Amino acid sequence: MSLVDLLHGDPAEELGFDPEELKARYLAERDRRMREDGNEQYTEIVEEFARYDDDPYTEWIERDPVNDEVQVAVIGGGFGGLLMAGRLKEAGFDDVRVIEKGGDFGGTWYWNRYPGAMCDVESYCYLPMLEELNYIPKHKYSFAPEILEHSKAIARHFGLYENSLLQTSVAEMRWNDDAKRWIISTDRGDTVRAQFVAMANGPLSRPKLPGIPGISDFKGHTFHTSRWDYDYTGGSNEGNLTGLADKKVAVIGTGATSVQCVPHLGKSAEHLYVFQRTPSSIDVRDNRETDRAEFDKLEPGWQQRRMDNFNVLVSGGDQDEDLVADGWTDIFRNLTGIAAKTASRQLGRRLTGAEKGKLMELSDYKKMNQVRHRVDEIIADPATADALKPWYRQFCKRPCFHDEYLPTFNRPNVTLVDTDGKGVDRVTETGIVANGEPYEVDCIIFATGFEVGTSYTRRAGYDIIGRNSETISDRWVDGMRTMHGLYSHGFPNCFFLGFTQTAVTVNVPHALNEQAKHVRYVLEQAREQGAETVEVTAEAEQDWIDEMKDKAKLGQRFYAECTPGYYNNEGKPGENPVGFFAGAYGAGPIRFFRLLDEWRENGRLAGLVLD
Repeated sequence: MSLVDLLHGDPAEELGFDPEELKARYLAERDRRMREDGNEQYTEIVEEFARYDDDPYTEWIERDPVNDEVQVAVIGGGFGGLLMAGRLKEAGFDDVRVIEKGGDFGGTWYWNRYPGAMCDVESYCYLPMLEELNYIPKHKYSFAPEILEHSKAIARHFGLYENSLLQTSVAEMRWNDDAKRWIISTDRGDTVRAQFVAMANGPLSRPKLPGIPGISDFKGHTFHTSRWDYDYTGGSNEGNLTGLADKKVAVIGTGATSVQCVPHLGKSAEHLYVFQRTPSSIDVRDNRETDRAEFDKLEPGWQQRRMDNFNVLVSGGDQDEDLVADGWTDIFRNLTGIAAKTASRQLGRRLTGAEKGKLMELSDYKKMNQVRHRVDEIIADPATADALKPWYRQFCKRPCFHDEYLPTFNRPNVTLVDTDGKGVDRVTETGIVANGEPYEVDCIIFATGFEVGTSYTRRAGYDIIGRNSETISDRWVDGMRTMHGLYSHGFPNCFFLGFTQTAVTVNVPHALNEQAKHVRYVLEQAREQGAETVEVTAEAEQDWIDEMKDKAKLGQRFYAECTPGYYNNEGKPGENPVGFFAGAYGAGPIRFFRLLDEWRENGRLAGLVLD
């Protein structure tokens, strides 16, 4: 197929389908799923639902309250916290304390222990600090137990256990201007004074529930996938859920978590009902064991090179070699890099912006047709196959890759309950009503994800009180206010890691590592200058907000045409100042990482006041 003809001829003739008809189908599917309540459709896990946030994995350990002072407190023990604490330890900051709600390190991977849980980014890029720990993952895509163990290994490597407070939630953080210290109060009665604080609490730790009528009425067993109840199901991450052999089980949700756990539930339950509002895009996973001989030949610095190579490809650029060569890079190389280069060569000139946009859209349609065709190849029942086909652009939702999910629906004991975009009607004492039909079940499993579209303080579970008793919730009420996503005026010595007006990448630990290295540099400069405080100026903060607003325009049209989900604020992109992508730097991670590099290289600490 000539890309020139595709751009300037008849796309329908070249592609074998009508792009305009397909786009109309996408928009119709979006409209059917639109809801006025948006993010308000979800229930916060407080009061009667607070039990869904309990830790089922680690036995509670009583201890006396701590009242002391540290140089740096890191809030959160996931990859962000581990990278931040580790990079500081490398730089000679020895008095570092991690405060973590869970019973151990791991963050998302401490909580997500459901059967089949695994990373969906290649483990050689995804798992941090592989070279520092001289570790090579067992598979191309690591399973959750290995990722959790690697998290613990990082903590041991840097001696983080000795000074950390686990099973501990922050209740309040308050700046004391006289002492130039943060006062951190916890739910264990601790009072910790810290000169610097790094916020690494992450977006994927606080579960959410669907606001389904009658959700409290069910008399059977319920739990959230991020608090998996193995006492009830039996088995492990590898499956073999023997406790479900005589149970009728319902799963609500068909996102990435459900895609991974449904195959194991289907193998073990007497009967499994999967309740679907919007199907996920399911492409080939092709996981395999690691060839150690291949990695034994690599030169030092191999992981950073591999991460950079992957990041360029999945950010729309091109590389001479695709080091990862998986579903992610295949998608992007066909949608952006290679396709655009080939068309430019055929035309003998650079593509215009309009031509690039059209080529990406048509390539996207073609790719998603392949995804839908794969459903037909695998699913035996035509009606079930039709219900499992995703009708939206590739990145309206996070793509999934799995080789066992779709075949599970060929099992006689598995029923897909497609709700035609409406969701479940209600929950009763004995089960679920969907499409007006009752389904009696023994257990309901909520695969409904985490709070990512609510305010920073709601996700964290506490407020941050800065200078003049101003809270971060008040300062950010109309949207985040930072420079580089790392500092906020009026909150000295406080650094924010994660999706806070920074670059959003497919490989999140890569972004967290770049942020951690940057904060380490700033604290090194403060140490060299003997500064007690680091604070961004109001002017520098406003400059970054203006830059964020300017670059945010790049993706708003795309997400406005997407089916509702957390990527587009449940169908209302741009309306939620604290939504998932509200904190994303629109120019992309390549430009953002370069911006941080150049800021450090010039050495002026522009926008910061060190005192």
